[in-house]
Amino acid sequence: MDAQSVHRIYHDTQYGFPIHSDNELFGRLLLEINQAGLSWTTILNKQDNFRKAYAGYDISKVAAFGEKDRQRLLSDAGIIRNRLKVDAAIHNAQQILGLQKAFGSFGNWLQHHHPLTKEEWVKLFKRTFKFTGGEIVNEFLMSAGYLKGAHVETCPVYQQVLQLQPPWSQ
Repeated sequence: MDAQSVHRIYHDTQYGFPIHSDNELFGRLLLEINQAGLSWTTILNKQDNFRKAYAGYDISKVAAFGEKDRQRLLSDAGIIRNRLKVDAAIHNAQQILGLQKAFGSFGNWLQHHHPLTKEEWVKLFKRTFKFTGGEIVNEFLMSAGYLKGAHVETCPVYQQVLQLQPPWSQ
C-alpha cells in the first residue's frame, strides 16, 4: 500500500479518535515513541509487527519482559530495533501498571490530569515515563483524543471524532 493510502486510513479511522483500552493507549504511546527520528509512514507500515512483537500491547506481559525478550525485540527486523526505545516500552509498561493500581486505569490517570496545557502534559509524562519528549507527548495526546488539533473543523472526520469524545475531554 502506498504512503498516501496508509496515512489516509490512519487519519480517517484512528487519528484523534478516543482510545478507551489501556492496552491500546499503551500501544499508541509505544508507536509514537518509536516514530521519533523516523517517518510516521514507517511506523504505520510496521504497526502489525509492533503489535505482535509486543504481545498484542498487553501491558502486564510487556512489563514482565526480561533480557531474552529485549534481545528478541532487538533482533526483530519487523520493528524499530533501538535499545532505548525497547527499554522505554518495558519501563513504560511497568509504570502504567503502577498507574492502574493507583487510578484504576491508564485512561483514568489521563482523565484525572485533564485538562492540562501541552507543556504541563510534557512535564508530567517526563516525570512518569521514558522517551517522552514534547513532540511524542503532543502527538500521543492528540492521536488519542486528549488534546485538540488532530483534525481541523473543515475536515470530514472532525464531527465524527467530536461526537465520540467523552464530555470531560471537550
